[in-house]
Formats: sequence, C-alpha cells, structure tokens
Amino acid sequence: MGKIEWAMWANEQALAAGLILLTGGIVGVAGQFRDWEFAAYAIAAGVFVCLLEYPRGKRNKGTSVERTGQYCFTVCVKSFGPLTRNYYVRAFLHAAICVPGGFILATVLGCVCLGIASLIYLAAAIRGEQWEPILPRKESARKPVGESIKLPPQNPPPRPPAEMRRKRAEDLEAAAYVNPITVTANDD
Repeated sequence: MGKIEWAMWANEQALAAGLILLTGGIVGVAGQFRDWEFAAYAIAAGVFVCLLEYPRGKRNKGTSVERTGQYCFTVCVKSFGPLTRNYYVRAFLHAAICVPGGFILATVLGCVCLGIASLIYLAAAIRGEQWEPILPRKESARKPVGESIKLPPQNPPPRPPAEMRRKRAEDLEAAAYVNPITVTANDD
C-alpha cells in the first residue's frame, strides 16, 4: 500500500471551501444579513483561497494532472516562494482566514470546510510534504515515436496471427495458405 499524499486531498478540500466561502459571502451581502461586513470579508477571502489553491501541486509518485488553465496561477503562486510552498504556512493561513467566517450563518459552512482543509494541510506538513509546481514539459524530453506507431495497420481487424498472415511472394503456390482442416464435398 502506497503512502497517502495528504496535500493533494487538502488542495481539493481548500478549493471547495474557498468556493463555498465565496458563495456564502455573496449570499450574506446580497441578503443584507446582520453583520454583513463579515460576508464581504468572506468574498475577499474566498477569492484569495481559490486563487491560492487552484494550481495543483506535483505528486511525488505517479502522474500529476494539472487543472485547465492552471499555468498562469502556478506562476503567481510560485513567485511567493516559501510562503506558498510550505504547508505549515498554508495550514496556519487557512486557519486564520476561516475564523471571521464563523460569525455569520451564510459563511459558517465555508469556515468549517476551510478549517478541515487547514488540518489536512497540517497533516501533510508533519509528514514532510511541500508544494512543487507542475510545469510544462519540454518538447525534447518526449520520447520519439516508434516507426511502427507512425504507420497504421494494413488490414482491418480481426487480424490473424503473424504465422497465418498471407505471405507476399511472386510464386502463388508459396503464398497460398495451408488449410489445417481437410475439406470434403458433402453430397446430400
């Protein structure tokens, strides 16, 4: 059984929490809830969390799948260096951001989700994980395509095994199949 990469789970949780916080903030401001100023804060916090968490980090093992359009966000997040790479910082940041969301009903769910993401980031930091950006591969790093892949098959499926395929020869007798089953005429 492989090692669990907690940061991957924290990233998904924090992005969802940012969206929930943003939505709750919009509801709180549009509905003019009491203490709606906390909802306005939640809008700004939700946008910040979404921008911070949109780029996925590179996995330690396996294939890292980046989100659509993540490259420009990756460059921005990478530019902050250790502040965004270190998961202790992210855990503390998310814990601090989620506190004001607990003061208004519209943003409580986003606050709880962001708190859970903060705990998952703390678990990732304790296990020594850190954020590494997924950068585009260089074209020279790709393996060259084999000759057999460039040419499509000559005959449609189902293809007979190699030893049963028709031999190309000028001599028709040499190119003919040898039928393993005897053929007899049925006279009924």
